Amino acid sequence: MVQTDFDVAVVGYGPTGLTAASLLGQLGHRVVVIERWPTLYGLPRLTHIDGETARLLSFACDIGEALRESSPIKSFIFYNAKGQRLIDAGAIPTIPMGFPAHISIHQPDIEAAIDRRVRTLPNVSVRQGTELTGLTSAGGSVELAVKAGERTQTLRARYVFGADGARSFVRSALGIQRDDSGFHERWLNIDGERKRPLASSFDETKMYCDPARGHMFLPIGKNRQRFEFAVLKHEDTATMEKPETAWKILKHYHDVGPDDISIIRQVVYTFESRMAHSWRKGQTFLGGDAAHTMPPSLGQGACSGIRDAANIAWKLDLVMRGVATPDILNSYEAERRPHVASIMKTAVMLGKVSNTHNRALAFIRDLAFRLNLLPPPPPFPSFSAGLIQNDRGGVAGKVVGSVPPQGQVRVGGTTARLDDHVGYRFALIAERNPAVVLDASRIAFLKDLGCRLFTLADDAGPGVERIVDVEGVYAAYLAEKHVAAMLTRPDTNLFGFAADTADLPRLVDELRHKLGWRKAAMVARATTGDLAHAAK
Repeated sequence: MVQTDFDVAVVGYGPTGLTAASLLGQLGHRVVVIERWPTLYGLPRLTHIDGETARLLSFACDIGEALRESSPIKSFIFYNAKGQRLIDAGAIPTIPMGFPAHISIHQPDIEAAIDRRVRTLPNVSVRQGTELTGLTSAGGSVELAVKAGERTQTLRARYVFGADGARSFVRSALGIQRDDSGFHERWLNIDGERKRPLASSFDETKMYCDPARGHMFLPIGKNRQRFEFAVLKHEDTATMEKPETAWKILKHYHDVGPDDISIIRQVVYTFESRMAHSWRKGQTFLGGDAAHTMPPSLGQGACSGIRDAANIAWKLDLVMRGVATPDILNSYEAERRPHVASIMKTAVMLGKVSNTHNRALAFIRDLAFRLNLLPPPPPFPSFSAGLIQNDRGGVAGKVVGSVPPQGQVRVGGTTARLDDHVGYRFALIAERNPAVVLDASRIAFLKDLGCRLFTLADDAGPGVERIVDVEGVYAAYLAEKHVAAMLTRPDTNLFGFAADTADLPRLVDELRHKLGWRKAAMVARATTGDLAHAAK
């Protein structure tokens, strides 16, 4: 095996890179983080996560600490210029995740919470204030040229995860181009801290689709407020970023002034919808904004990046441990690209809805919404390919590759969300003790995989724990899908179902086959080596 300084180099220390570093570090791998800025950014950029993303963050940090200043978002309503309701983007169908479906967050809290977890891991080296200046594949590893001040150094890692943003150096160094959907809009973001209570309407998330100037507002956690305004073609970015411009536009649209808030951030963003042609080249992968950017209409940019990190970390873990075939890494883009593309399409659609400057088109849009001629935004798609069960038939097959609900359960006398019991690992949840129909080799495979085995019945045994389904979420879900068991992955996505108890061995065998499991071969080689050494 090629000697390396690190198992994985994570480039970029925003939400995507932070999550990847935490998950890989907690799995025991040698990780180096390369981040050009000397400190965490410290100001909010993203303001929303969904319940599914909160589940993934709970594996990367103390989620209570991360969400301490958060608040639920009950709706995200688009209005026309006259204040007439068009659509509620928060009404995209969701299932219970153990967290609010949509959450207003203070990004610095989340980043600080993940960073604190990362700093507890002696196998993770965080190099802030360090710039990546070169990237070269070399004999099964990747060489990274870095510079910190006047000091230069070359590091070697088995894999690289480039999460270094929309202007990604990693993507550029790999020579990967991006598709461009043609969506380009400038918006002025003004973030403020409340000096006194504002009108109750500011506790909601509202978008005004005014052809004269689209604008919106939303809370940032509990005591901060964001205001956004479309920048018109003739308006200069530098002028829009002046304090006097902020106060003038806030007064005009919202009657908000210096007595109400203190401005903590004012910046013009250019929103785009772009996708990298490929998310991988050799041992290097792209994630987050380095792989895809989208307008913030759905609040899914950072959520998608965090999903990227959670998707690839467990796959890299199995490959680097030598127990799974490297071919499973091809499933990263196969799973994530279509999922992100669907979200991008919806985000662009809502972006165009919110910011058309053509009054005739705006009139037609308003009429179509008021007459219910337009369908609601679609739910997020399930995976259509990758590390999932092949059988996609029936009620259950339609949701293979999606994320199942989460409820409160009691295991060993402790009541908590299921994820708190399982952690970032596989889980098999069955109506009855799965060990009854699984032979020793299958049980050993699941154990080596780190899979937790649960039964909903009072028939637990060695290696199988009893779940008390406090809220009835899991019994109801299995009954709804007409199955006896479900197998979930570390990233909470469903690998698949067993139609009945007798079908469990086939489900486990399919997972083992999909992973290209190598544990038995490794043990055989190790045993042969030991015997040869002893014979000498």
